[in-house]
Amino acid sequence: MEPVTLTTDRLVLRAVGPHDTQAVYDAVQDPDIQRWTTVPSPYLPEHATGFTEQLVPDGWAQGSMFTFGVFLTGGELAGMLGLTMRSLGVAEVGFWAAKEHRGQGYVIEATLTACRWIFTQVGVDRVEWRAEVGNHASRAVAERAGFTVEGTLRSAINNKGVRRDCWVGSLLPSDLGLPSTAPYLPARS
Repeated sequence: MEPVTLTTDRLVLRAVGPHDTQAVYDAVQDPDIQRWTTVPSPYLPEHATGFTEQLVPDGWAQGSMFTFGVFLTGGELAGMLGLTMRSLGVAEVGFWAAKEHRGQGYVIEATLTACRWIFTQVGVDRVEWRAEVGNHASRAVAERAGFTVEGTLRSAINNKGVRRDCWVGSLLPSDLGLPSTAPYLPARS
């Protein structure tokens, strides 16, 4: 699939490329990004180069991972968001916000925009969110974006060689007033 660009009144979501390598490298020097995400730590210039020049383009080309840089309309990198295909009709969202742009609602806005796109253009019927237990900032974004937190999975994340428990939640097309590609029959209580 060719990369797409999505826009809101405040944001441009687009694939990052070689011209974004330095901005990605600079943002990921933040200890919170390195602590709560699976990026390498320390995060070296070659990690940013591999991300912007190989990982992102390959994910789009293979239809396996749709990574968007979250940019302010003025061009500044505010964060990163990825939608990784996990199984038929299921994607997993991951995101981070640059330190200086936290608390502005940019990642919530980007998450909703990207989820609307993947529901309507890719045929996904469930977007999962996972975060290590204790990552309250990620959980707040997910909840504000409308995800239903479904529970805690034991030993479900491997972050830098350590197995960790994680929270899991989901967003369905119906949560955004959109149709699903397949019928959904919720369990009765």
